[in-house]
Amino acid sequence: MPTTWPKASSERVPVTQLRNNKSTCCHSSNFWFGICFPDSSMLVAAGASSALYGLKQAPHTWYSRLSTRLLNLGFKGCKSDTSLFIHSSGSDLILFLIYVDDIIITGPNSISITHLINTLQGDFALKDLGPLHFFLGVEAHKVDSGMYLSQRRYIIDLLRKTNLHEAKPVSSPMALSTVLSQYTGSSLSDPSSYRSVVGSLQYLSLTRPDISFAVNKVCQFMANPTEDHWSAVKRILRYLKDTIHHCIFLHRDTNFNIQAFSDADWASCPDDRRSTTSYCLFLGRNLISWTSRKQRTVSRSSTESEYRAVAHASTEIIWLRSLLSELGLVSSTPPLLWCDNTGATYLTANPLFHARTKHIEIDVHFVRDLVASNALSIRFISSKDQLADTFTKPLPTAKFILLRDNLNVRELPLRLRGHIRTALPISVTDTNM
Repeated sequence: MPTTWPKASSERVPVTQLRNNKSTCCHSSNFWFGICFPDSSMLVAAGASSALYGLKQAPHTWYSRLSTRLLNLGFKGCKSDTSLFIHSSGSDLILFLIYVDDIIITGPNSISITHLINTLQGDFALKDLGPLHFFLGVEAHKVDSGMYLSQRRYIIDLLRKTNLHEAKPVSSPMALSTVLSQYTGSSLSDPSSYRSVVGSLQYLSLTRPDISFAVNKVCQFMANPTEDHWSAVKRILRYLKDTIHHCIFLHRDTNFNIQAFSDADWASCPDDRRSTTSYCLFLGRNLISWTSRKQRTVSRSSTESEYRAVAHASTEIIWLRSLLSELGLVSSTPPLLWCDNTGATYLTANPLFHARTKHIEIDVHFVRDLVASNALSIRFISSKDQLADTFTKPLPTAKFILLRDNLNVRELPLRLRGHIRTALPISVTDTNM
């Protein structure tokens, strides 16, 4: 049995999934609510001793009762993530993660986990779902070298919902020449279906970082989507059809050093000339955080846009270090952030170009304090090795596939695929198509 968390990371650690019975999740909690009858101006106040499932108080009541019980059992609430509770006693460690009424418990000691489950089942109607296989729409496939996180079922359901399950596949989520604008194309007759599909793609990007940039682009036109924007969405779906079995892979690793890549595409939006900023963050060999988004203000130079991207990545790094510290994983090596703009790297160490950069927001300059205190190391990297390029612009297919592989997006092995049961029937043809 492993005696430390780093040792447990290199071995098979039990991961158990629980679910709370909705009908009994919120009992024994007193509260008041009001009822206003439609044919009367009278407001009737009523008291109840149970937070009934479906009321707005129910989730808070359930979380409050469960967290109180966990604290009484010796757990500590994680300050960096309020859904995580940590129990550490000597060499024993239990991590308790809550998402509404779904729960994941993990730790190096299976006996301690079983004892905890039995204790909680005396207070709550919890159902033990066994080892983690499927959680919040994500399939988890454990292998000797790590774990695959896949959303194959979600992709297939989405393709059927949009009637693109037989569409011609493509090898990249966005064509190299694509430039989207709010002023091109005719408005869609049913913009709500566009928003629904794009929302599904946003959730899918949780395990598919390779579509993050394309999804972010189509998200920028939710208010008034056009035929051009819908064509871009269909391109993403056709790419997903070509890569149904691709998913993100997490290595079994004891390396907890943080390494990140930040990038920006200066003035890339043709409508407002705001830049696209991105970063991807690795813990050891594992990609664990990434983003692609439009910057909030217009940058006057590529150096300025890259500097903002560095600042954005730095905030995520600081949060991750705080989380790892609460887990007892403190690295003596400062996090390393790679940037492919020499001007931006100089700005993080020295207040250069004052006349051209004095207008940059003060909160962006906190990066200099991090570098000065040795809490962060920023280095230059050539553009051809910049992994964050995937999140800032459309790329040629060959380069896109190369960077995708470096982001640990892999094809699920044949032996792990099995039969996929879909939840949605084939829909009628979408009015937007």
